[in-house]
Amino acid sequence: MKRLSISTCLVAAICLSWMPALAHDQHDGRRHWEIPSKDPDRIILTFHGDSSTSRAVTWRTDNTVSAAVAQIAEATVNSTFQEHAREIVAVTEPLDLGLRQVNAPLVVHHHSVIFEGLNPDTLYAYRVGDGESIWSEWIQFRTAKAGYAKTKFVYFGDAQNDLHAHWSRVIRMAYQTAPDSAFAIHAGDLVNLAHRDREWAEWFQAGSFIHRQWTSIPVVGNHEYWDPHDPHKLSIQWRPQFTLPVEEQLPQELHETAYTVDYQDIRIIVLNSHRPVEEQTRYLEEKLMNCTAKWKILTCHNSVFSPAAGRNFQFARDHWKPLLDKYGVDLVLNGHDHTYARGHVPVRTTDGENPRKLGTVYVTSVSGPKQYSFNLEQIKTYADEGYQLDQAANQTQFFQVITVEDSTLVYVAYTVLGEEYDRAIITKDFATGEKTLK
Repeated sequence: MKRLSISTCLVAAICLSWMPALAHDQHDGRRHWEIPSKDPDRIILTFHGDSSTSRAVTWRTDNTVSAAVAQIAEATVNSTFQEHAREIVAVTEPLDLGLRQVNAPLVVHHHSVIFEGLNPDTLYAYRVGDGESIWSEWIQFRTAKAGYAKTKFVYFGDAQNDLHAHWSRVIRMAYQTAPDSAFAIHAGDLVNLAHRDREWAEWFQAGSFIHRQWTSIPVVGNHEYWDPHDPHKLSIQWRPQFTLPVEEQLPQELHETAYTVDYQDIRIIVLNSHRPVEEQTRYLEEKLMNCTAKWKILTCHNSVFSPAAGRNFQFARDHWKPLLDKYGVDLVLNGHDHTYARGHVPVRTTDGENPRKLGTVYVTSVSGPKQYSFNLEQIKTYADEGYQLDQAANQTQFFQVITVEDSTLVYVAYTVLGEEYDRAIITKDFATGEKTLK
């Protein structure tokens, strides 16, 4: 046996004692699933381009991975599909988490790929990695059909707080309830402190593989800007970790926060209700004016008809609601108020309101544990604007499953226990645009 000198042992002991301290300093306070490595994490699918022929995927690694790739192939009944996988080189963007004092300094790499030239209504398998030995698992998703077809999706109000502990129940119950959903709308306030990476880590951990399979439509809320020192700064993680459509007609500060997704003859318009709202009114009208989609849905964070005391998004009712009425928007999905309300506005004619003809259905919901009280007095203030409350709730975490098929849109709100709480069915005559609600 080779003997070591006393001096060699001392050096080894010093090195061993120093190395863990260095690692501890670099990842001080981070849990193991927060710490980046060569292995891809925070993998998420988003829409980018035609939903029947494209998707985007974004993921994160440590900063040692500077060249990343994604592979994609049509899924088969066995593993031979990987022999025909197409490989796309990723765009890599470094992010120093230490740009905000809520994080310890740490440079991570976000990677993104846009899958293009896909076939409609086709099940694909994809994976991401370094192109050599380190890969994610193979993950499956289906492209949209080219025309009108049955569509199912999930909608979440604010997640925001205690994401790992409490929001995880909601998104996982949603997956158990509607695993065949094509996408998920996250209606703002995904986290509480905009730049705090621990909270983003919790959001991704809570959703786990679901974010990798369901295509996400993330909406910015006021807490994606929550920084007392710089309230106008969007979360430093937002653009690196979500690859979203860029609407060139909008100011740069709105890029990837206001955008439109078309999915199987459903148009979903995403607006940034935090800033700047005035410049999105023309965009909203442009997206509605020439829209031939059978169903039109708007989502933004702030509630157009707030059910919580002291909340009032007057600008939306003054400037956006007239456009929703004019162009027959079917459904508005909001968050922000940490309570639940579903209501509608009947069609107004020269003879007054016609209760049998439906205008727009408005929903405010919450999926996280932070809850406010429903306020009926606040709702009563909207009587002159035609708003009629249909259902409300207090102190309940929800998710919603929405199914569009033929001439009906079925909306169901479930509690975190998976129990149905509220249901609404919109029936629409596509020839006349007239709708009924039951």
